Amino acid sequence: MDNSLLVSLSQQLAAFRSMDVIANNLANVSTPGFKRETAQFEEYVMQEPPAEGQTGTQTLSFVKDAGILRDLSQGELNHTGAPLDFGINGNGYFMVQTPAGMRYTRDGHFSLDPNGQLVNSDGHPVQGDGGAITITPDAGDINVGPDGTISSIINGNINQLGKLQVVDFANDAALTKQGANLYSTTQATQPATATVQQGMLEGSNVQPVIEITHMIDVTRAYQMTATLSSSQEDLMRQAISQLGAVPN
Repeated sequence: MDNSLLVSLSQQLAAFRSMDVIANNLANVSTPGFKRETAQFEEYVMQEPPAEGQTGTQTLSFVKDAGILRDLSQGELNHTGAPLDFGINGNGYFMVQTPAGMRYTRDGHFSLDPNGQLVNSDGHPVQGDGGAITITPDAGDINVGPDGTISSIINGNINQLGKLQVVDFANDAALTKQGANLYSTTQATQPATATVQQGMLEGSNVQPVIEITHMIDVTRAYQMTATLSSSQEDLMRQAISQLGAVPN
């Protein structure tokens, strides 16, 4: 394949990758605690020997996928009024026990399972300082303090039910994404300085207008590259046709 077509193909693949990431951001614009992502690319330079009519080594520049950059800025805290919705104000993550191991999330949309355990939207137990947190039906009104302490008042007496375990990490960017809202890591946890706000949920930090603008830019870049590829193919066809018309 002609080098120009290979370069053009690498650019089209990069545009496709960018569009996939943007579409995922827009799909999660209403997902609590979701962090927007950006596709990152690097330049891959290759040296080629000169073709006929060329002098000196020829430099080809391709586009190389370098992974995903996650925007860790905090989303807006929205009031829901639900007693089991918790928003984290600051840096920190809730701990959730899954069949695949411990996972971490900023999505505080929790509920109670039939056994009274506090679980996330996937039904996995939310972890407190002593493990899973259980809230019985006769616990009364639930109150959660800024430090994550869960308590209720029964007959004027304060009854502590548990404490949400909110942790942080030395390098949040090194967390590995597991699904839309869960993360895994081999890093050691450390106490978080964030506060917990009851009846609140952190919204996604995706801004739809910005994502749509990026989508338009990527679409235009793809169309320009596709036009270049089409022009190169037309030139090749014309050259082959003219060569075929030359008499022996």
